[in-house]
Amino acid sequence: MEKYYFTSESVTEGHPDKLCDYISDTILDECLKQDKNSRVAVETFASKNQITIAGQITTNAKLDIEKIVRERIKEIGYDDENVDLDYRTCKIDINITKQSNDIAMGVDIGGAGDQGIMFGFACDETKNYMPFAIDLAHKLAEKLTAVRKNNEINYLRPDGKTQVTVEYQNGVPKRIETILISNQHKPEIDLDTLKKDIIEKVIKKTVDSKYIDENTKIYINPTGRFVIGGPLGDTGLTGRKIIVDTYGGYSRHGGGAFSGKDATKVDRSAAYMLRHIAKNIVANGLAKKCEIQIAYAIGMEEPISIYIDTFGTSTVPEEKIIEIVKSKFDLTPKGIIKYLNLQEPIYSKTTNYGHFGKEYLPWERIIKLV
Repeated sequence: MEKYYFTSESVTEGHPDKLCDYISDTILDECLKQDKNSRVAVETFASKNQITIAGQITTNAKLDIEKIVRERIKEIGYDDENVDLDYRTCKIDINITKQSNDIAMGVDIGGAGDQGIMFGFACDETKNYMPFAIDLAHKLAEKLTAVRKNNEINYLRPDGKTQVTVEYQNGVPKRIETILISNQHKPEIDLDTLKKDIIEKVIKKTVDSKYIDENTKIYINPTGRFVIGGPLGDTGLTGRKIIVDTYGGYSRHGGGAFSGKDATKVDRSAAYMLRHIAKNIVANGLAKKCEIQIAYAIGMEEPISIYIDTFGTSTVPEEKIIEIVKSKFDLTPKGIIKYLNLQEPIYSKTTNYGHFGKEYLPWERIIKLV
């Protein structure tokens, strides 16, 4: 019996990088609410009580970027510059230009907004066709935020991380080897209380007990203290959590980040489309596991290559699956945008706890392929 371990991590919405992703995606959404043809590539940088917004925006939208930034910081719960960040007092720098004419020249005629490679993935380990470890890590991170915001654990602060190690036997998740949770907290709380509360109110309420046994290891705030957090403890930057955003390292990643980019950037839109295709290959019974890669050249409409790997689990030849994909889907940037309706302001819904596996997102819908 083959046995191995695989680990994935997630982070809460208050993690400095995710704060930046959320601000960038909210700016994108506000542009699209007012102008569906907006071109947006926005980066956010967070440091000691300071937020910097930079990038390129071409839009007819009227934006109050400072207001957007302060509202998002407040929503996440940062209100103390002495331990993390304060939405009321932080300095906000804005440096926005328009999209380069050189890029616009290719995108305006329907071409890709950049060259690059993108991957999509799905497997039958979970109901939402996501790998088990990343799916559970996301659920734990989301629960950490929920118990903080509903005051069930009222001494938690916004910054937190989760990590799950899964034991596989013959390619199937059998048990959880390790759960690791680190969450920022107020200084007056003792570690024993924090451990007890997180085990009872987060882990036990989130993890199916059949995966936990007497050998499962649980680590909570292993350094013993986590008071200084957010951008004061660690700078944040848009696009630094690309593995958290995708498949937790279980599948390959092309390298491009998602947040702050409109759908003409194939880093984002093609990755969404490939998740849709891979999920439907598995959901339609063509394979138990599927990874698909595509490549684009800047300014060109059609992809320059398509590759599929079903890891020996396909029920039909992979060449046949590629034929089905080519016949069913328009993989030009314009075709993807139209098919997935990607000019709508949906992007701030994608920012936290993974861009995949959320059933309400358009690329997660299941269709009939054959």
